[in-house]
Amino acid sequence: MVGEEGAFVLGWDEVLTEEELSVTLKVLCMSEEEFKEYKEQDGWEDDSEEEEDSTLSNEALSRLKTPCKKLLYDSVLLTLESYGADLKAEQDLLNDKEAYEKLSRREQQALHVRYGQKRILHQLLELVQ
Repeated sequence: MVGEEGAFVLGWDEVLTEEELSVTLKVLCMSEEEFKEYKEQDGWEDDSEEEEDSTLSNEALSRLKTPCKKLLYDSVLLTLESYGADLKAEQDLLNDKEAYEKLSRREQQALHVRYGQKRILHQLLELVQ
């Protein structure tokens, strides 16, 4: 369900791997009975209309059912814990010109990428609280 990378791709305005995230959330939030039925039917063949209307924009994420929101929230917290430093530490380093200039070009680029990723994850936390 998650694909080869084992991760979902989030943008500032929406989930870029919305189909994978949508299916994963549905499956993980199912009761045991619902999951058995899902397996017997080889997925949702009759949900094509629902799938078309299920764009996972930021607004749609904030309207998810509570179990799905909790699952996303906990997943984001785990992902943020995997980073060495928190968002504030990254922002402080970006704002400290002297310390920033001591970083190699590659380290500077990595800092910008990590900072952007963390900002998106923090935005997602706010959406699903």
